[in-house]
Amino acid sequence: MIWWASGISVLMFLGTLVAIPILLVRMPEDYFVSQPVRDWPTRHPAIHIALVLIKNLVGFSLLLAGVSMLILPGQGLLTMLAGLTLLDFPGKRKFELWMINHRPLRQAANWVRRKNNRPPLRLPAGR
Repeated sequence: MIWWASGISVLMFLGTLVAIPILLVRMPEDYFVSQPVRDWPTRHPAIHIALVLIKNLVGFSLLLAGVSMLILPGQGLLTMLAGLTLLDFPGKRKFELWMINHRPLRQAANWVRRKNNRPPLRLPAGR
């Protein structure tokens, strides 16, 4: 059992080392100041529902992985932020802003963006 837990922990650590920078680099610099886009291109309703479910499943998985990385090796807070950006729930925007306003998290996210020649994330005025 310990070998399985160790293996899963190592896989989560390596997976987030790859996935989180990709998500942070692809995030638009104005993500936190622009209005969220809710409309996806018109598709068949079944395809739309499937894509929303997959997006939320990936987001929930990243959120759980981030929470576990608070005690295991990995980038816990950055992984949680990436998971939250994929989830759909009431109050999401307010919670994302609360998280990114924590200086160490914002600095880590902007450091990853800077290393990939991307501008820093912009925050709403007064933040």
